[in-house]
Amino acid sequence: MISIDRSKIIDKNFIEFLSNEKLPKSKIDSLYISEDIPKDDLIGIFESQVLSRHIDLSARKYKEKGICHYTISSSGHEGNAVFGNIFPLSDMAFLHYRSGAFFLERSKKLPGSTPIFDTALSLVASKDDPISSGRHKVFGSKELNIPPQTSTIASHLPKAVGFAFSIDRGRDLKLKENVVNNDSVVLCSFGDAGINHATALSGINTASYISYMGGNVPIIFMCEDNELGISVPTPDFWIEHNYQNKKNLKYIQSDGRNLLEMIVKVREAEAYCRKKRSPVFFHMKTVRLMGHAGSDIETVYRSKNEIEKSEFDDPLLHSARIIIEKQLLSKDDILKLYEVNRKKVDCVFESASFRPKLKSKEEIMSSILPNKNDRTLPNLPSDQTRKALFNKDFDRLELKHSMSKLLNYCLVDILAQYPNTVIFGEDVSRKGGVYGVTAGLVKKFGYKRVFDSPLDETSIIGFGIGFGMNGYVPIIEIQFLAYFHNAEDQLRGEASTLSFFSNRKFSNPMIIRVPGLAYQKGFGGHFHNDNSLSIFKDIPGIIVAVPSNGEDAVKMMRTAVKEAFLNQRIIIFIEPIALYNQKDLYEKKDNLWTKSYPKINENITVGEFGLFGSGNELTIISYGNGFYLSMKAKRKIEEKINKKIKIIDLRWLTDINYSKLIKEIEQSKKILIVDECRKSGCFGESIFNNISSSINGIIKLHAAEDSFITIGDSSTYTLPSVISIAEEALALINA
Repeated sequence: MISIDRSKIIDKNFIEFLSNEKLPKSKIDSLYISEDIPKDDLIGIFESQVLSRHIDLSARKYKEKGICHYTISSSGHEGNAVFGNIFPLSDMAFLHYRSGAFFLERSKKLPGSTPIFDTALSLVASKDDPISSGRHKVFGSKELNIPPQTSTIASHLPKAVGFAFSIDRGRDLKLKENVVNNDSVVLCSFGDAGINHATALSGINTASYISYMGGNVPIIFMCEDNELGISVPTPDFWIEHNYQNKKNLKYIQSDGRNLLEMIVKVREAEAYCRKKRSPVFFHMKTVRLMGHAGSDIETVYRSKNEIEKSEFDDPLLHSARIIIEKQLLSKDDILKLYEVNRKKVDCVFESASFRPKLKSKEEIMSSILPNKNDRTLPNLPSDQTRKALFNKDFDRLELKHSMSKLLNYCLVDILAQYPNTVIFGEDVSRKGGVYGVTAGLVKKFGYKRVFDSPLDETSIIGFGIGFGMNGYVPIIEIQFLAYFHNAEDQLRGEASTLSFFSNRKFSNPMIIRVPGLAYQKGFGGHFHNDNSLSIFKDIPGIIVAVPSNGEDAVKMMRTAVKEAFLNQRIIIFIEPIALYNQKDLYEKKDNLWTKSYPKINENITVGEFGLFGSGNELTIISYGNGFYLSMKAKRKIEEKINKKIKIIDLRWLTDINYSKLIKEIEQSKKILIVDECRKSGCFGESIFNNISSSINGIIKLHAAEDSFITIGDSSTYTLPSVISIAEEALALINA
C-alpha cells in the first residue's frame, strides 16, 4: 500500500538515489549548453533549492506538532530559483505560493537578509514575520521588491501588468514618485491551472493588447506548469498550443528541472523583455511533489506509478546530476550540503516556533489602513497655469453649473496640481466619458495622462492597483456601477488587502470613479440603473463617497485625491448619474441645484456631513439621490406639519463621524433614514444599527425594494420617491 505522507519518502529517496547514483536522465543534452555559467552560481542556486526543500519538509513536520499553519509547498518548483538569481532586486516580483526557491535565491542579493527565518516566522504565524506579521503565509519583502500575494487563482496578474505598464509611462512623464528604475521589468508567476482563470486571461490579454497597440509592457509571465490543478490534470500541450504562437507575446519554454537550460532560457527572457519592453510568456515545465498541500491525499486521484514517476523526476535529483556531471561537487559533497542545510532549517524553525503571535483584534486590525507617507502636497496651480488650461472656461467658473461640469473643472485642477495623477477607463479620453465628465482632458494633458482602457473592468482596477503601487495616484473610471461586479475581487481580494497582508509596507492608493445609482433617464434598465452599494459595505479600509450636488462633488473629489496622495487610501467615488445634469430642485429652471465652482482651496473632509434646516420634530438622514428627493419632500412635509425639519446629507458612507451625528440628532423626536439602495444590505441598515442604541427618538428606514430596476416609466416604482418620502415622514411624525 502506498504511503499517504510522501514528504518523508521524497526526503529519503533523495538520499538513497544520490548515494546509489540512481539519478534521472536529462530530458535534453546538457553538454550542448556552452554558455559561461559560473560554478558558484550553479552551486548557489542548488543550495537555494535544497533550502527550499527543507523548509517544505519542516513545515510538514511542524504541522504535525500543531505549530505550522501552512503546507502548500514549493517542492517540484525549485527551478524558479534561477529567476531569483538572474533578475536584480530592482525588478518587482509578484510571486505565487510555490516560490520558496526564488525567494531564497533573491535574498542573497540583500546582505544581512534572513529568508529562512522570515519564511519560518510566516509559516508559524508569528507577529515577528517581517512582511505580514502573522496575518497570512506569504512570500514578500519590501527590500526585495516582492509584494505579498494571497491570490491562489492568478488574480494578481492584472495588477502586475498595470505595474509593468506604469514603469515606462513614469519615465515618459519624468515622475519622481516611481519606486523602481526606468529600465526595470516585472516578474509574475502562477501555475498552469491558474492560467484558466478569468483574471489571468484578463492580465495576459491586456498585456498583449497594449503591446499590439505599440505600448510598452515589460513583464515576464512565469507559468510554472506541473500539469495539475489540485486533482485536475492540465490537458497535454494545452499551454503550448494556446501561447506559443500568440501575437505580441514572446513564448519561451524551458525544462524547469534542468538548471542549465533554465539559466540559458531565463537569460534570454530577461534580455528580450528588458530591451524590447514587451511581454514574455515563460513556460516552465516541471512536476509537483508532496501533493497540492499537506491535507491533499494524492492517492485518491493518482496512481502509485504516477506519483513515483513524478518523485523520480525531482528537480533536486536533476540538479545533483548536473553538478556531478560538471564535476563541481561529488555526491558525498552534495549529501553533506543536504544534511547541513537540514540542520540549519530545523534549528531556525525551532527558534521561530517560540516567537510571539498576534494576541488581540487591535493588533490584527492595525495594518488595515496604510501608512501615511512623507510626501508634501504639491502647490496649487497658479492663476496663469489655470487660465491657460481652462481657456474660455476660466471666466465661467463663477457661473452656476451642474455636477458633471463642475467635476470636469475639478479634474483639470487636480491634473494640474498633482503630476503623478493619471485618468483612465473606458471611453475617458476622446469621448470624455459617457457623461462628459472627462471631456477635453486629453487635449489639455495628453494621452500619457488621460487614456482609454480595453473594455475590461478587471484590467482597469488591476491597472489602478499597479499604478498606485508605483507611486501614482490613479483616478480610474468604471463606466457603470453594475459593471463593478465584473471585477470586484480586484478591490476586495487584491487592492484592499495589500496594506493588511504587508503590515503597511506596501500600498495601492487610487480613486475609483463610478457613475451609478438609479433615477437616470436615457440609459435604462438594471445595468445602467443599478442601486446597490452593498459590494462596498464590508470591505475594510476603503472610503466610499457619494456627493449629491456639484459643489460637494468638487470638494469631496479634492479630498479623495489628497487622501490617496498623503494617506495612501482607496476611495470609491460614486457619482449619481441622475444628478450629473440636474439643475432644478422644485420647479423647472429654478436652477437651485446648480452651483458655482468652489475656490481652489476648499474641500470637505472625510466623514463631514451636511446639515440643512432646523427643528426637532423630524430629521431625515440620506445621501445622493435620496438627499435630493428628501430636499424636494422637505417643503411638502413642513407645509403639512407647519414646523421645520432637518435633513442631513451624509456625503461619506464610510468613516462617518457617529459621535457628531448622534449629537446632532439626539434631540429629534423622529428620524427617517432614506436610502435609495435595496433595503437588504444597504448602508442605511448600518446607519440604523449604529445610532439606534444611542438615541431616544423613533427611527425608521425607508429604502428601495429588493428588486432589480426595469426600463421605461416603471423604473422608479420600486424606489423611494418624493411622495413616498413625504408619506413615510408624515406617518412617522403622526405615529
